[in-house]
Amino acid sequence: MTTYVDQLINKEYIDIPKYSPKDFKADIDVRWCAGCGGFSILAQVQRIMPDLGVPKEKISFVSGIGCSSRFPYYMNVYGFHGIHGRALAIASGLKVARPDLSVWVATGDGDCMSIGGNHLIHTCRRNVDINVIMFNNEIYSLTKGQASPLSKVGQKTKSSPLGLLDDPFNPTSLVLGSGASFVARGYDKDPGQLKYLFERAAKHKGFAFVEVYTNCVIFNDGAFEEYTRRETKFESTIMLEHGKPLIFGEKHNKGIKMDGYRPVVVDLDDGIHSVNDLIVHNEQDSTLALILSDMSFMEGLPRPMGVIQAIERPTYDEKVTWQIEHEIEVKGQPDIQKLLKGSDSWEIN
Repeated sequence: MTTYVDQLINKEYIDIPKYSPKDFKADIDVRWCAGCGGFSILAQVQRIMPDLGVPKEKISFVSGIGCSSRFPYYMNVYGFHGIHGRALAIASGLKVARPDLSVWVATGDGDCMSIGGNHLIHTCRRNVDINVIMFNNEIYSLTKGQASPLSKVGQKTKSSPLGLLDDPFNPTSLVLGSGASFVARGYDKDPGQLKYLFERAAKHKGFAFVEVYTNCVIFNDGAFEEYTRRETKFESTIMLEHGKPLIFGEKHNKGIKMDGYRPVVVDLDDGIHSVNDLIVHNEQDSTLALILSDMSFMEGLPRPMGVIQAIERPTYDEKVTWQIEHEIEVKGQPDIQKLLKGSDSWEIN
C-alpha cells in the first residue's frame, strides 16, 4: 500500500484536471522589453506544464530580484517574489516543508551567481528537488546595464566603462562542482530544445539547473549571436545527445575526441578519423560532464548545448522526510507541550 510519504516523494497525484498551456497564463500583461529572450522561456514553461501530471495548486514558482524574477507574476500558479539572491533559500524551505509541491525557481545571472552564489552552491550540494531556470544575459538588466559575474573580460558596462577586468564564472562548471545532479544549457532562440530541457528538468528527481542564453536587447544585445545565428551556430555549438558521438558542423563532418585529457576537434573527412574515434556522450558520466562544461571556455571548441549531466542520488527533502518518519516510528507522535517544557522544566506551586 502506498503511504502518504511515498505519495509525497514520488509525486503521485490523482484526479488531475486536463490542462492546456493557456491555463498557466496569468491574466496580466507580460512586461519585458520587446525582443527579450524571457518571452521564449515563459512560453516553453507554460507549454510543458499540462504534461507534468501535477495539479496547478501543487506548482509554485519562486524568484529573487531582476528581470527574470517577474516570472511568478506571469504564471497562473502559486508564486513567491523573494528578495535579491534568496530565491534558492526560499525554494529549499518550501520544498522541505511541502515535498508534495513541484517547486521552480526563475533567476538571473546576477541574482543567482553574485549575491545568491552561496545559496546556489549549497542547494546543489544538498540536492534539493527543485528546478532552477537561470536567465543568462551576461549583464544586470533591471538596474540598467552593470557588469554581472558572467560578463565577458573587456566588456564595457555602466560599472566597467573602461572594460571589465574580472574573469567570468562558468555557470555549468560551478554547479557541477557543487554537486548538481541535473545540468543543462539551451538558448532562447531554440524553443523546441528549451521545451525538451524543461521537460527533462521537471522529470528529474533532484536539483535541476538549466542555464538559458537569454538575449537582452537593451543592454547586451547580440551577446550570444555566434551560437544562435544560422550562419555560425552549426560551427560554434554542439548538440548533446545521450549515447551519441559528439558530431557537429553544418555538414556533420566534424567531431570531438580526447587527446590525452583535452578534447580536440577532428575532421571526419580527412581520411584519418572516423566516428569511432569520437567521444560518446553519457549523461551519467560526471567526469565527462566537467570536460564538456569546460569546453565552453576553450578556444576553438564548439559550445555544448543540451543535457550535460543527469544522475540520480537521494534528495535533501527526501532525507528530511525519512528522518522525520523514523523519529515518529521510534518515539511516537510528537507532543508539542512536552517539547516546549523540555527536560529541565518545573512547576512552582
